[in-house]
Amino acid sequence: MYCIITIVRYPAWFGWAGFLSMALFRLPLWLNKQFSFYKLLGCGKNGTFDIRPDWRQWAVLTVGKEKSPAGCRHVYGPLIYNWWRLFKCTASTIVLEPIEGHGTWDGKACFGILPRQTGYDGRIAVLTRATIRLSRLRNFWKHVDAVAGRMRKAEGFITSAGIGEAPWIRQATLSIWQNKTAMKNFAYQIQEHAEVVRKTKKENWYSEEMFVRFKIVSGNMDEFVLL
Repeated sequence: MYCIITIVRYPAWFGWAGFLSMALFRLPLWLNKQFSFYKLLGCGKNGTFDIRPDWRQWAVLTVGKEKSPAGCRHVYGPLIYNWWRLFKCTASTIVLEPIEGHGTWDGKACFGILPRQTGYDGRIAVLTRATIRLSRLRNFWKHVDAVAGRMRKAEGFITSAGIGEAPWIRQATLSIWQNKTAMKNFAYQIQEHAEVVRKTKKENWYSEEMFVRFKIVSGNMDEFVLL
């Protein structure tokens, strides 16, 4: 099983086309039999959870058996690919293999049943997502900036992208690290992040959450090319 994430940037003044695509792309993705799961996602600013949506940047996440896509047209089909071409979008695609994790997305174990831990310690991508309880939104967002700032400065951190299904409520971060050791050092030894982890459990911030680690098969989130 593989996960493909494409982040697309629209030129200035065409962010509305990205917003519209979130409705238009549902049917072709639903009809595409190679996908067992898909999500159309908005993006936050500054590469992580962000209360300000980036109206020019949007994402598609799919799960299926395809390992090495020949390109966006091959993965998503002509309608989606030609829409992006029409608006002269640039895109970055990364192919991931899930190896560890827990939790659900819309009640589904969309990446399969995974072990909590493996011996893998190479370059790694981490997806953390949650549906935040309305009563806990204020608690969640007041901690975001401090954690994001520490993550960007953490040893072994490479890059990250903030993605989500609904602004402020259903959020996710995909981060890339040089190895699992560096990621764990940030997660459990950086005070700000460790404190948030403790509070989410104690105060029951999330109605649903997921945490998955991936091997990186191909791609780089920092390399955007014209479609």
